[in-house]
Amino acid sequence: MPFIPHTDDDVTAMLAAIGVTSLDKLFEEIPAELRIAGLDAVGPALSEAEISRLMQRRARADGEPLCFIGAGAYDHYVPAAVWDIATRGEFYSAYTPYQAEASQGTLQVIYEFQTMLASLTGLDVSNASLYDGATAFAEACLMAVRANRRNKSRKILVARSLSPVYREVAAGMLKGQGITLVELPLQDGCCDLAALQSLGGDYAAVAVQQPSFLGTLEQVDHITDWAHANNALMIGVVNPTSLALLKPPGQWGSNGADIACGEGQPLGVPLSAGGPYIGFMVCAAAVVRQMPGRIVGRTVDIDGKPGFTLTLQAREQHIRRSRATSNICTNQGLVATAATIYMALMGATGLREVARSCNANTGSLVAALTALPGVAPAFGQPYFHEAALRLDRPVGPVLDALSKQGVLGGFDLSRDYPELGHTLLVCATETRGTEDIKAYASVMSDVFGVAA
Repeated sequence: MPFIPHTDDDVTAMLAAIGVTSLDKLFEEIPAELRIAGLDAVGPALSEAEISRLMQRRARADGEPLCFIGAGAYDHYVPAAVWDIATRGEFYSAYTPYQAEASQGTLQVIYEFQTMLASLTGLDVSNASLYDGATAFAEACLMAVRANRRNKSRKILVARSLSPVYREVAAGMLKGQGITLVELPLQDGCCDLAALQSLGGDYAAVAVQQPSFLGTLEQVDHITDWAHANNALMIGVVNPTSLALLKPPGQWGSNGADIACGEGQPLGVPLSAGGPYIGFMVCAAAVVRQMPGRIVGRTVDIDGKPGFTLTLQAREQHIRRSRATSNICTNQGLVATAATIYMALMGATGLREVARSCNANTGSLVAALTALPGVAPAFGQPYFHEAALRLDRPVGPVLDALSKQGVLGGFDLSRDYPELGHTLLVCATETRGTEDIKAYASVMSDVFGVAA
């Protein structure tokens, strides 16, 4: 809340109303040894004006560095109208209640969100959002194991080029259910197709990220057809912005992917120090009954008027826990609303322009940086708006030096991909213009001690 409304008199009156003499009495069930006498590191109370000045001063101390980091969270331009509308009282405090049909406006927004995501991915049905991209991927793996009627394997073949964070989260969520992730090795920054061909077919699903975490574009048609030929479902982890240009997962291979999921943060959600973000999941109609979470459907009432209702709620709150497809109890309702507003404002043409600008700016960035001695492309593959660069020295100290000069230079891949050596992942969205790219190249040349 923007302020604390309760005066000392208000607190005294509330305590009296419940028959308690003090706050200490209210919490006396907490053992004394677990209580603290005070917060010594917290200074004396400040007024609202003093707090505002303090926070503004601290914000200015952070500066306004140029951000060229991607790796799953992207610095896109968010039109002011997105959050101006999303934070209106009708949306900001609205939440789909258990008597869901009483909230027709909220349900309609979620229905529009689902419709837009289904259109963007080329698949049949979207759910009402999930927690974030990583947990959406884990849920997609669980869903694939449940839905695959032709293959009872509890193994998922996962591209090593898929986000290491997603793989780590999924491994943690799947371990308790006896489901394992098997990595498909890399070849020039993409899935090793030769290794794929040599594998047997004992997998419930194959999961590939497009564009990959390394920025490369995978041979998704070939991989999708291999998965289906080997009785495996196909899971596509996708960047929604890229789908304005790239083939949607519903059109991969001969029959399309079965499940698509990913992070919706690029759709009008600011970086916000890591959240809240929003996961999305879309699937083919054939497997929809195994989709986790909630789906909003459109129907008509007895008078023939259109209305919206929750459907296919196979959650543990509605059926026996052992039969539930998920224990997801909420959707990121506010963030889904913002994403819906963003997509509606941008439209198909706007999304395409954003995607084209991202791709063009990343191309300019790669050209500017690889013109410097000691910097070269890491892979010979096409990319969307991220690219891996190989440096002639460790990446960590380079990023530290760039940061001191106001440039957040990218993501160090050496921890997650030590086999790649000194490799830096860079990203340029539509917010990074020509002058920004020149500034990065100039600072990088200073760090490398060469002329730009």
